[in-house]
Amino acid sequence: MRYSQSFVKTNKNAKDLDSINATLLIKAGFVDQLMAGVYSYLPLGTRVLQKVEQIVREEMDKIAVEVLMPSLAPIAQWQQSGRFETVDVLMKTVPANKAAEQKHNASYVLNPTHEDIITPIAKKFNVSYRDLPTAAYQIQTKFRNEPRAKSGILRGREFRMKDLYSFHTTEADLMRYYKIVAEAYWKVYERLGLKEQTVYTYASGGDFTKEYSHEFQTFLESGEDTIYLDRKNNIAYNKEIVTDEDSKKLGVDFSKMEAVRASEVGNIFPLGTRFSDAFDYRFTDKDGTQKPVYMGCYGIGTSRIIGVIAEKFHDDKGLVWPKNVAPFTVHLVGLDLVTDNRQQTTGSIYDQLTKAGIEVFYDDRIDVSAGGKFTDADLIGIPYRAVVSKRTEGKIEFKKRDSKESSLVSLDEFLKLIS
Repeated sequence: MRYSQSFVKTNKNAKDLDSINATLLIKAGFVDQLMAGVYSYLPLGTRVLQKVEQIVREEMDKIAVEVLMPSLAPIAQWQQSGRFETVDVLMKTVPANKAAEQKHNASYVLNPTHEDIITPIAKKFNVSYRDLPTAAYQIQTKFRNEPRAKSGILRGREFRMKDLYSFHTTEADLMRYYKIVAEAYWKVYERLGLKEQTVYTYASGGDFTKEYSHEFQTFLESGEDTIYLDRKNNIAYNKEIVTDEDSKKLGVDFSKMEAVRASEVGNIFPLGTRFSDAFDYRFTDKDGTQKPVYMGCYGIGTSRIIGVIAEKFHDDKGLVWPKNVAPFTVHLVGLDLVTDNRQQTTGSIYDQLTKAGIEVFYDDRIDVSAGGKFTDADLIGIPYRAVVSKRTEGKIEFKKRDSKESSLVSLDEFLKLIS
């Protein structure tokens, strides 16, 4: 991608917001804020989001099938589950004006999650013990009426999420699959560069279940959550369950644990028969009897993860993307581009890198100083910077984003370094 044709502009003078991720992502030209909790993803941000979601998709494809459910749902669907009056972040549509109200006076729920939608679908198609277990996931836009949307894209009113739902004949089989999902999550975080800084965390079941749920919490000084960390066993407990009752139930002593700040990057819930009971979903067992279906749900906020990565991987100059999710692998900076010959030389290197399968963001702007280009490169945070100018004498000035050192290398040497 060429900078001059990319619909990308940094905005270094944008005001500082209430979170590091929002401030840096806006200044670096990854997102644009429409209103509190609602963001547009610009070309660089879209590429990062696609890479995060592709990693999630590849790992989920190993354990489930992908579907796509609607964002809108009839209110009756949520009333049947008993959640229409209890979910405090639920959003609904209303007719926009009198003409719309007169033509079709209907309201709908904007789904924040899809247990209420997937359960009736599973009931239609998975009615026998032979059909179970089964699991399906989607990656989709969700809506939550956050009373005070804050922390940038960590907590939005409109956001992207991967949600997976599983259906089982027994609770034991549900917990067997529960562990499989947890392992798949660890593979996701490893590929995202977050595994070493993430811990398995006991949490409240919330509206979903009376049992404990589990979160994957990434250590973050600016994190929204406080977790109590048992470093010896590498497990943690969300502050919301740090009570005397939970201490006895779990057999742990919270007073001996370390309180640390963190941000949730995923969660898993054993739903039991909560939703299958609500929608009268039973399966026919081998003996012909009707038995309850046990369910689990498993979420990863894909847009939220971008916010966590931005909060965790940055310095005083800007973002520092892990290679697997960076919008591009190489930030090619062309200097001294006032002559056609210089433009051709740098353009040729861009073409050769692209043909070699390297993702390149080429700063081909003529009217921007070297300092301005370097500042933008640091702000955007692509892993490798390659500078080509009349001073490099046919070579490339190579520098890693997280290093102060640079070196002159040939194109072949450069390709080996970034492979």
